Amino acid sequence: MGVLAGAEPFSHPGSSGAGFLLCHGFTATPDGMRAWGGHLAAEGFAVRCPLLPGHGTHWREANRTTWQDWYATVREALLALRADCDQVFVGGMSMGGTLALRLAEEFGADISGIVLVNPSVTRLGLDAKVLPLLSRVVPSIRAIGNDIAKPGEVELAYPRTPVRAAASLARLWKIVRADLPKVTQPVLLLHSRVDHVVEPENSQIVLDGISSTKVTEVVLENSFHVATQDHDAELIFSRSVDFARQLRAGQVGAG
Repeated sequence: MGVLAGAEPFSHPGSSGAGFLLCHGFTATPDGMRAWGGHLAAEGFAVRCPLLPGHGTHWREANRTTWQDWYATVREALLALRADCDQVFVGGMSMGGTLALRLAEEFGADISGIVLVNPSVTRLGLDAKVLPLLSRVVPSIRAIGNDIAKPGEVELAYPRTPVRAAASLARLWKIVRADLPKVTQPVLLLHSRVDHVVEPENSQIVLDGISSTKVTEVVLENSFHVATQDHDAELIFSRSVDFARQLRAGQVGAG
């Protein structure tokens, strides 16, 4: 099945020697990261944002993939970026944040810092508890996309949530949570005060679980879940640039 218009992966060459890997969210596409990537590129960063397997086509395609497929894709993109850059950062939103954390757990100091926007590592609702059973009998449930406060802004995401794929994501959450102490890189975590998709407990679990000594938490007051397309988008973009530049200069501190 062909890729939807606007869902294509993107990349930008850099001029600074530093690179940013961006990871999009579950049922979403690189379209939601495109403005962020463009901002980073304009500031001299090389940028890669792959399209995750099973995304950007039809939700049924996602049910034929697993978290291992998604992780293999971002891992490959990270290795390619590392080959071209002397320093690499990883940014992710929602499940993209989950994947960014997993990369940080695996690659350690080879990643200089991570930027997390409304990262997901669990779901507390009843639907999460019945996902394993539900995935055997129901192919999809209501959509989770398009949680945006900004009028007129639309996320390019699936109109249904693929349940089998969601059950695989839940398995990834468990692995990532267990290995959070392996995350030692500087972290910039930005999370929306009001988020109808990822519960606020997710960011707190991350903050409590990681071993990083350099952590900056930013509360997004004016955005819902898809914050990279919402009122606080420019704040996310500018803070991620400042974070990376300070790290390159050896100046990042906690707080």
